[in-house]
Amino acid sequence: MQKCKNCNTQFRWSTIYKSFWWGYKPIKCENCNAEHRIIVRGRIIFVSLTILPMLVFGFFLSPFDSAFATICVGTAILIIGSLFTPYLVKFRKADQSSYFN
Repeated sequence: MQKCKNCNTQFRWSTIYKSFWWGYKPIKCENCNAEHRIIVRGRIIFVSLTILPMLVFGFFLSPFDSAFATICVGTAILIIGSLFTPYLVKFRKADQSSYFN
């Protein structure tokens, strides 16, 4: 799990997770109020673990004849993939110049 670049306080899993679902909202450190933003590579990781597996299953790998079953399993894949993203996605301090690192 990522830590604040200022004070080395670890971000909470729930704070990072909520950031994804609110349009990649910046995270503020609870200790020093430093703002951290998701990097581009982090957005790609998030989509790769959530949206892409769901779409691949729904369009190519679904063994179900029922659209409802396919949608339910695809949604479950999206949720399960999203639970792992806070451990893999990185943020940078808002005043750092590079958006990609």
